Amino acid sequence: MIFKIILFAPLIGAIIAGFGWRVIGDKGAQWVTTGLLFLSALLSWVVFLQGAHQDDPVHILTWIQSGTLDTSWSIRVDRLTTTMLIVVTTVSALVHLYSMGYMAHDENFDDEKESYRPRFFAYLSLFTFAMLMLVTADNLAQMFFGWEGVGLASYLLIGFYFRKPSANAASIKAFVVNRVGDFGFALGIMALFFLTDSIQFDEVFAAAPELAETNLTFLWTEWNAANLIAFLLFVGAMGKSAQLFLHTWLPDAMEGPTPVSALIHAATMVTAGVFLVCRMSPLMEYAPEAMMFVTFLGASTAFFAATVGLVQNDIKRVIAYSTCSQLGYMFVAAGVGVYSVAMFHLLTHAFFKAMLFLGAGSVIHGMHHEQDMRNYGGLRKKMPMTFWAMLIGTLAITGVGIPLTGWIGFAGFASKDAVIESAFVGSQGGYAFWMLVVAALFTSFYSWRLMFLTFWGEPRGDKHTHEHAHESPNVMLIPLGVLAVGAVFAGAIWYGSFFGKTNEVVKFFGGKYGEPTQELVEAVAERSPKASELHYVMESGPGEAAIYIAPENTVLHEAHYVPTWVKLSPFVAMVLGLIVAYWFYIVNPSLPKRLAENQRPLYLFLLNKWYFDEIYDAIFVNPAKKLGGFLWKRGDGNVIDGSINGLAMGIIPFFTRLAGRAQSGYIFTYAFAMVIGIAVLVTWMSFTGGAE
Repeated sequence: MIFKIILFAPLIGAIIAGFGWRVIGDKGAQWVTTGLLFLSALLSWVVFLQGAHQDDPVHILTWIQSGTLDTSWSIRVDRLTTTMLIVVTTVSALVHLYSMGYMAHDENFDDEKESYRPRFFAYLSLFTFAMLMLVTADNLAQMFFGWEGVGLASYLLIGFYFRKPSANAASIKAFVVNRVGDFGFALGIMALFFLTDSIQFDEVFAAAPELAETNLTFLWTEWNAANLIAFLLFVGAMGKSAQLFLHTWLPDAMEGPTPVSALIHAATMVTAGVFLVCRMSPLMEYAPEAMMFVTFLGASTAFFAATVGLVQNDIKRVIAYSTCSQLGYMFVAAGVGVYSVAMFHLLTHAFFKAMLFLGAGSVIHGMHHEQDMRNYGGLRKKMPMTFWAMLIGTLAITGVGIPLTGWIGFAGFASKDAVIESAFVGSQGGYAFWMLVVAALFTSFYSWRLMFLTFWGEPRGDKHTHEHAHESPNVMLIPLGVLAVGAVFAGAIWYGSFFGKTNEVVKFFGGKYGEPTQELVEAVAERSPKASELHYVMESGPGEAAIYIAPENTVLHEAHYVPTWVKLSPFVAMVLGLIVAYWFYIVNPSLPKRLAENQRPLYLFLLNKWYFDEIYDAIFVNPAKKLGGFLWKRGDGNVIDGSINGLAMGIIPFFTRLAGRAQSGYIFTYAFAMVIGIAVLVTWMSFTGGAE
C-alpha cells in the first residue's frame, strides 16, 4: 500500500489542482499538490532507509494483453527503485515549496485576470507522477509509458510561458529531439520482444546470456543481439539524458521557469537515461562493444559540455551545460561496468545541482529576472543566504574534500572521484579518464566564474536593479537549506554503500556475493598488483539483484587500488580551475575580455556551442522547411487545391452547360431523345439476348 501512495499521491494532486482549483482556490491548489509531494517524499525515505526489497512486484492492475504479450502495471521494489524514489520525490517536493514563492508574482501573467499557478503546480505534479511510473516500472512498456509521460510534461513546463516565442520553440525542440532518441528506445523494446517473447524485466534479464550468443539481421547487416539491443536502448537514453548529438534541447529548455529547470534538469528527467542503463545492467554486462560506445560518448559529452560552459553568460545556461557534463560522468561509470557509482553520482548530483538551480532562481528573483551574469556583481551582502547555499553547491560540484580519504568532503568529492577512479581502470587510463579529468578542471573554472561574477566584485549593469536587489522569502530559502544538507553529507554517508568493497555494494543492492575463481584472482593480480586481494565477486545471476555485476567485472574492486596520482588528479584539477578563475575574475578582471579578443575564433566556437545548432539547421531543419514549403505550395496548393478547383470550376460547369443546352423547352426535342433512348435499349437487348 505504501508504494501505491508514493506513486499516486502526485497524480491525485495534479488532478485536484488541474480540474478542481476553482473549488479549492489558487492557494488550495498549491498546498494540496505540495502537501501530497511531501507525503510521497516522506514515505520514500522510509522505504529507502528500511532497505525495502520484494521478490514479487506490487501488482496494480492488468494492463496490456495481446497475443503472447501479457503486461501488468506493477511496481518493482528494489534498491534502484527506492534510490530513485528519494531523488525524485525529495527534489520535486522542495521544488513545489520553492515555486510557491518564485511563482507568486510572475511578470509573464496578469495576476488579476489569469490564475496560472494551479496549472503550473498541476504540471509539476503530473511530471512527478510520470517520472515515478518510469522508475517503478516492472516491464519495458510501463517504463516507456512513463518515459513518454515525462516528455509530455516537460513540453508543457518548458513552454509554460506560452506568450514567449522562444519558450514555445524550446518546448517543441525538446519534444522533437527526444522523439529521435525514443525511436531507438522503441526499437530496442521491439527487438527484445521479438527475441525473448517478453518485455518483463525478469524474463528479459534471464535471457541475457542467450542474447549474447544470438545474431540478428538489422539494416542488412549481421549484429550481435545483446550489443544491438543495448545500443538501441542507449539511443533512448542519449535523448532523455542530453548526451552528445541529442543534447541540443537541454540549454534551450532554460526558457521555462527556474523551478522547472531544477526539477527536469537536476534530478529527474535527465537522469532517466542513466537509470535505464543501470536498470538494464544484466543485459549491458553481456554487450561489451555497446558499453564501450556508452563510455566514449559519456566522456565526450562531459568534455564538450564543460568547454561550452566556460564562456556562457546566462546563469541558468552555465548550470544547464554543467548538468550535461555531469551526466556524461554518470554514463562513463555505467559504461565501464560500475553501475553503483553511476547511481552514486546521480544521487549526490541531485542534491547539489537542484540547489544550484534554485539558488540561481533566487538570484534571478532578487534581481528582477535579470539572467546575464555580466550584469551581476557584489550580491554577497544583498543575498547572504542565497550566497551561502550556492557556495555549498559550488564546493560540492567542484569536488572539494580531503584528498586520498575518499569520502571526507562535499558530496561531489566522493562521487566524482569514484567515477574518475573507475574510469581509469575501465578505460585502462585512456580517453575516458583524461576527458573526465579535463572536464573536472573546466567544471571548477566555470563554477567559480559563476560565483565570482555573481557575488563578488563591483555591481554591474542596471544601477536601479542592484539597489532594489533583495533576499528571497523563506519559502524559497528553506528548500535551499534542506538541499545543502544533502550536498554536504550525502557523499560521506553513502560512500561505502555505492563505492565500498564489492561485498558491501552487492549486499546493499540486494545481491549475494561469493569467492572468485583462482584464475580471476591471478588475472587481477597481473593487471594490478595492488588489487591482488580480490576476495568477493557477485554470485547472484542476472536480474536477481537491483544491479548485476558479472564475476569477471572487477572494475569496482580495482578502482580502490589505482595509483596515488590518479586519486589526486581530480583534486589538482579542481584547485587549478579555482586559481585560474580567481585570477581572471578577481585579480585581473580585464583579462577574460583580452583573451576572448586574442582567441576570437576559439571563443566564438565555444560561445556558439560548437555550432551544433547551425549544423543541424543546415542539414535537417532548413531542408525540412524547404520540403514542407514545396509540398505546401506545389503539392497542396497547385496539385490538390488545383485539381479540386479545376474540377469544381472547370470540368463540372462545362458539362453543366452541355446539359443545359439539351433543355430547350420543346416537346419534340424530348420525344426525339426518348425515341433514341428506346432504340439504343432495344439494340443492346438484341445483342445480349436480354440477359447478363
